[in-house]
Amino acid sequence: MRVVVTGGAGKAGRAVVADLMAHGVDVLSVDLVRSPQLDCEQLVADLTEYGQAVDSLRGADAVVHLAAIPAPGFRPDELTFRINMTSTYNVFSAAPLLGLRRVVWASSETVLGLPFDREQPAYAPIDEEHPLYPESSYSLSKVLSEELGRQFNRTTGIPYLGLRFSNVMEPTDYERFPGYWDDPNLRRWNLWGYVDARDVAQACRLALESDRGGAEAFIVAAADTVMNRSSAGLLAEVYPGVELRGELGEFETLLSNGKARRLLGYEPAFSWRDALG
Repeated sequence: MRVVVTGGAGKAGRAVVADLMAHGVDVLSVDLVRSPQLDCEQLVADLTEYGQAVDSLRGADAVVHLAAIPAPGFRPDELTFRINMTSTYNVFSAAPLLGLRRVVWASSETVLGLPFDREQPAYAPIDEEHPLYPESSYSLSKVLSEELGRQFNRTTGIPYLGLRFSNVMEPTDYERFPGYWDDPNLRRWNLWGYVDARDVAQACRLALESDRGGAEAFIVAAADTVMNRSSAGLLAEVYPGVELRGELGEFETLLSNGKARRLLGYEPAFSWRDALG
């Protein structure tokens, strides 16, 4: 199996490439830059150019599309929206042209209403039935990309699986976590969520291996929060009007992995608690 990973030089991309290669997959990383940390074949390409997107995917069986301006605030709003939408359209449309069997791509937790200033969460833990409240040009590009995936799936039959990643962390990032613990408002913006890059990689591989059809979105988060106090207590203190649905483990994530567990077999394997003791 040959898989193209767009954005392979990025934080999530490097982990995805390493995981796929460890499982015997032939990987091509496509990015604006080369990474000395990658052992796979690399191609420098600008996916906002349709011809380059087509050339990048030629010969692949599937694509993991991670390339994007990765969050609000990095670039001007219009540029973020234009680059993310154009590159995603080009990858999504090149896939059926070239006969790819599956598209797995990075959506985002931000579609759910982050930073929850204008609209508070409708309930918690948040799942895929939660209303979408895009609050930035970045999150709007992800909402529209999910609709784009549905449209391409209807017309081509190719599965387009969007993974709504929480805040992606590498092990070295965990050193910052104790700085969050005294003030729960510091990380209220995403309900204290995160996901280890290695679990991002797991989710991408499972989505590639899955027999799921259609165009679906899955929340992908760690099993716990970034905090050292109970999740129910955090919710009651910071969002007292938000309904808590169901039983909740002491430190359990408020971004539900339930759908990814049921349909993809995703089980978060990494936590800051193991890294920091």
